[in-house]
Amino acid sequence: MADKIQPKTAKLETVEPLGKRVLVRKDEDKKVTKGGIALPDSVEIPTITGRIVAVSAQVEKDDDFPIRQYDRILFNPKQAIPVEFDADNYLFVVPVEDIVAVFRKE
Repeated sequence: MADKIQPKTAKLETVEPLGKRVLVRKDEDKKVTKGGIALPDSVEIPTITGRIVAVSAQVEKDDDFPIRQYDRILFNPKQAIPVEFDADNYLFVVPVEDIVAVFRKE
């Protein structure tokens, strides 16, 4: 009996944050302010915005951190660890202590 050869299917690689961390997709950098002023590429902004892609199990169970997947946040990128999948995906593992605000619609 001939064995059927199963084609190898590529498994998607995922990132699961551990400890008190979240995985964030960084928003695109704004090159023009609301007032119409063009910003040079060399301008460094100390806080940036992004959307939470994944939350660690520790953060999910902790009521002190009212954040969840898909929340849009403002975070300090100094301790954020970049995760490179491809050039179009700007992902960071961010400690929850570096999240300074959550954007919510009431």
